[in-house]
Amino acid sequence: MTATNSTNSSAGVNQTAAPSDVEAARSLAESYQQLQAELGKVIVGQQRVIEELLIAIFARGHCLMQGVPGLAKTMLVSTLAQTMDLSFSRIQFTPDLMPSDITGTDILQEDPDTGRRSFEFQRGPIFANLLLADEINRTPPKTQAALLQAMQEHQVTVGNRTMNLPDPFFVLATQNPIEQEGTYPLPEAQLDRFMFMVIVNYPNRDEEFEVLKRTTGSVHAAIGRVLSGERIKQLQEIVRRVPVGDHVFNFALDIIRATRPNEQGASDFVRHWLNWGAGPRAGQYMVLAGKARALIHGRLHVTIEDIEAVAAPALRHRLIPNFNAEAEGITVEQIIEKILTLIPRGKGERLL
Repeated sequence: MTATNSTNSSAGVNQTAAPSDVEAARSLAESYQQLQAELGKVIVGQQRVIEELLIAIFARGHCLMQGVPGLAKTMLVSTLAQTMDLSFSRIQFTPDLMPSDITGTDILQEDPDTGRRSFEFQRGPIFANLLLADEINRTPPKTQAALLQAMQEHQVTVGNRTMNLPDPFFVLATQNPIEQEGTYPLPEAQLDRFMFMVIVNYPNRDEEFEVLKRTTGSVHAAIGRVLSGERIKQLQEIVRRVPVGDHVFNFALDIIRATRPNEQGASDFVRHWLNWGAGPRAGQYMVLAGKARALIHGRLHVTIEDIEAVAAPALRHRLIPNFNAEAEGITVEQIIEKILTLIPRGKGERLL
């Protein structure tokens, strides 16, 4: 973002932003509040889930939502699609789904006038701005892999043709963590394409009471459109321009490197509980998510607290616990929490 000459050399971040930057940040924060208000007409509670989902969208990332059935994961995504002037597709993943069912395929067509036959490409549901991949772990890896190129490069290659996907493009996937019979765990390469794994938990008593009242009556809320595709792209560019201090970069880097059991200076518990840690993409996503979070909370720079807030959703699907962790009942969440307590918070300090 554009800034004046007033800087903090020790932190490596500008202190005073130009009026245009302040207005841009206010615009994104207002858009976030409007989206929350529209989603709140249908979705009760789940503020953390909504925040993480919108952070990923503003940061141009994809989300994997994990939760037991009945927690409105699919409804949340479909309602979000209604608040945005974007094309929307939903794919219900099943064991017999083929890659061409997602990307599209060539169909033999006959010209009624000339009788000549030719192949014509019929686009699949992936050619949409917002793609809901429902129960993504119910389809084999061959079909799951059909999303890899799309998620990383926003392109699809079919035969000898490479086609661009609509811009913006998001994949919001859901999966059920408890019913594993007949499922296919996502490969690590696929998981790494998701910016966040968002955990959807049960609502509290008051929220569940409100859910019962809303869903057993005849009143249906009208959802208004808040953002267009062009506006979302503008907001994504605003996120990219948010300044980040060197101490924040170092803090994110220390977290990532502290997850790797083979890293020199790794903690004993990391070596004992983890087979593999997070790669560089995790750090990139944490910084981008920190920028988006700073803006939606009305700030023009990223803080240590922003990185801490996005660490768990950015890391939980990238850390691979070993047998020791499983035998001792240690979860990925506990490992992440323990790592965060070890990272120095001072400016420019480094753990590794």
